[in-house]
Amino acid sequence: MKVAIVHYWLVGMRGGEKVVESLCRIYPEADIFTHVYVPEAVSEEIRRHRVIPSFINGLPRARKMYQKYLPLMPLALEQLDLRGYDLIISSESGPAKGIVPPPGSMHICYCHSPMRYIWNMFHDYRERSDLITRWMMPIFAHYIRNWDANSASRVDHYIANSETVAARLYRYYRRAAAVINPPVNVDAFEVLPDEAIEDYSLMVGELVRYKRPELAVQAFNESGRELVVIGGGEMLGELRQLAKPNVRILGPQPFDVLRHHYSRCKTLIFPGEEDFGIVPLEAMASGRPVVAYRRGGATETVVEGKTGIFFDEQSVDAIIAADDRARMTAWDSDGIAAYAQGFSRDVFEKQMKLHIEQLLKPLPNTMRKAAVHSGRASLLAAAGG
Repeated sequence: MKVAIVHYWLVGMRGGEKVVESLCRIYPEADIFTHVYVPEAVSEEIRRHRVIPSFINGLPRARKMYQKYLPLMPLALEQLDLRGYDLIISSESGPAKGIVPPPGSMHICYCHSPMRYIWNMFHDYRERSDLITRWMMPIFAHYIRNWDANSASRVDHYIANSETVAARLYRYYRRAAAVINPPVNVDAFEVLPDEAIEDYSLMVGELVRYKRPELAVQAFNESGRELVVIGGGEMLGELRQLAKPNVRILGPQPFDVLRHHYSRCKTLIFPGEEDFGIVPLEAMASGRPVVAYRRGGATETVVEGKTGIFFDEQSVDAIIAADDRARMTAWDSDGIAAYAQGFSRDVFEKQMKLHIEQLLKPLPNTMRKAAVHSGRASLLAAAGG
């Protein structure tokens, strides 16, 4: 079986690229198609594969400004030659699923989210764009939104990374999806004894507005407790100006520093709404409880009272109160870490392999004839699931 993996861009190693890495392990002979490829920015596992970039890769400054070429990506995807591939797996949160699958192939889309900048977060992205982009976005977004909705029918089966994203897929595409949570490298973290835990909270992630990092900084400014912030992004400078001396903004840090702080923090603060959210699980793999906003993917990973505490509104007072409750709770660090093992890379790869094998099973002849006679593709999808 000849396999193609289609990913939006390969310019770093974040959650989407970790999924591609796992798919590469499941299908070691697969070819990878993408818009922009920066070999030195991805893992050796991905570099071992043949990577075919679209024409976007050759455009000026594509390595840094790839998102500026979003209006050209539908055209670029449709020019990719996928003849001869039996199985095509697209990894979608930027334009990836809109390829033209050849006859006789199966196209499975693993969806991290429908494109946020044209669907659920369009106004957030537009609000923080420059003046020209704000003016042009409605025009381009309208065109890409129509193409994206129409190209959803080119996918035979969807797999969502969370129930939150599965609901979003149905909302925008009217397509059902199986749910398989993405891989988390839980074995890379350590659990320390209670006496090694220090008296600070931790916030980790990209410092962008929709993640609401300023709420955590303001909450700890007010409470006076120590907060350590690890991550880069557009709000880094702004947060450094906002922070009082008890809030340490470290910026981007290597993994060893991140691992050190995960294992020693009192609580992890997670103030935003995410599609899934790997950061809370990395904290849990370190045995540490999570203080999270009760929306999005965190509701599917954090167990109230066992692995963390929720707050119900994005406000300074709500974060302080939830952190108070978390600090007064006696946590079972080993139990929290054991729970996180259920989201491991091995679990993901086994679930994906088994699910895809089930989808690839041929339909019984009688069911195929009935589906063709009725002309209802939904029967095929139901039989394949």
